[in-house]
Amino acid sequence: MTELARPVFKDIATPAYVIDEAGLRRNAEILRGVMQETGCRILLAQKAFSMFSVYPMLSEYLCGTTASGLYEARLGREEFAGEVHVFSPAYKDSEFDEIVSVSDHIVFNSRAQLLRFRDRCAGRSIGIRINPECSTQDTPIYDPCAAGSRLGIRSCDFDAELASMADGLHFHTLCEQDSDALEMTLAAVEERFGQYLPQMKWVNFGGGHHITRKGYDIGRLCRLIKSFRERYGVEVYLEPGEAVALGAGWLVTEVMDIVHNGIDIAVLDASAACHMPDVLEMPYRPPLYLSGEAGVKPYTFRLSSRTCLAGDIIGDYSFDSPLSVGDRLCFEDMAIYSMVKNNTFNGIPLPDICLLREDGSCELIRRFGYSDFKGRLS
Repeated sequence: MTELARPVFKDIATPAYVIDEAGLRRNAEILRGVMQETGCRILLAQKAFSMFSVYPMLSEYLCGTTASGLYEARLGREEFAGEVHVFSPAYKDSEFDEIVSVSDHIVFNSRAQLLRFRDRCAGRSIGIRINPECSTQDTPIYDPCAAGSRLGIRSCDFDAELASMADGLHFHTLCEQDSDALEMTLAAVEERFGQYLPQMKWVNFGGGHHITRKGYDIGRLCRLIKSFRERYGVEVYLEPGEAVALGAGWLVTEVMDIVHNGIDIAVLDASAACHMPDVLEMPYRPPLYLSGEAGVKPYTFRLSSRTCLAGDIIGDYSFDSPLSVGDRLCFEDMAIYSMVKNNTFNGIPLPDICLLREDGSCELIRRFGYSDFKGRLS
């Protein structure tokens, strides 16, 4: 059987997400250090990681959560001690009053939405999302500053009347990037919206900051935050999602069959389409413990799934020895954008959710079954 990152994984049912409690705490300590150094406030972006069973521990370090709509806002209010910030490109009238009841900050995406709902935001801090029109990445699907973007108000459409109705400004332009990209973005924000910044109470720098990644320039991040706060006298928020759970989880899967069609193909009980959709959406090749790129090690296999989707391919990987039915494989960095995006296409069961405790024990947190599949249907 293929060696695993953690021997305890040999005893769990597959497929299973295994979240590393020690890894989460390590990330949270780094983020708390940034707050202590700069005076900023850091929130968990639940769109990347919403495992609420660990919210009590994370709330010891972070200031609250951000949400993209009603259900995430409710989850943050119910399970995470701290602030709740909400941004949505558009709010439904039937949901808005409940959103207000569970939120502290409400950020609007357009002038029309702000004018429609602002009188129903009594006691809440109102923000406006801006578009600094500064692209710092090469993946269009994740670029809010791309031409034709619906996200944020451009400077040519912004004015003093809008600014007077807001307590703060929000921008989110980064995706898995270092602080040099933030530096470029801040320069664009100041160039296009600088005249409005002194009258704001807060500015939210959004997410996409890979603060806990090895090699990330935390020193520059801290200098940027402190300088911005000093220049404009505002509270600064950051809302990373990936950085909170980066490198803090695995997806453990088992080889169900081996087939041959010009290449050796392993059929797994985990699926890219169902259990790690970003593999197909971005696309990207997830890291796999004790493997190499195709052809690097003696035995190369294409890793696929038991769904009927022909393109449900995770990638080509090489190994020191050939795979066999029953072998366990361990995909890395599977805490983020996995549980929050998975699905039951083909009736494929959702993976278990387990927590690798700091004492080395592995606890089953949630097991899904037929009722979870059927409950989404009619």
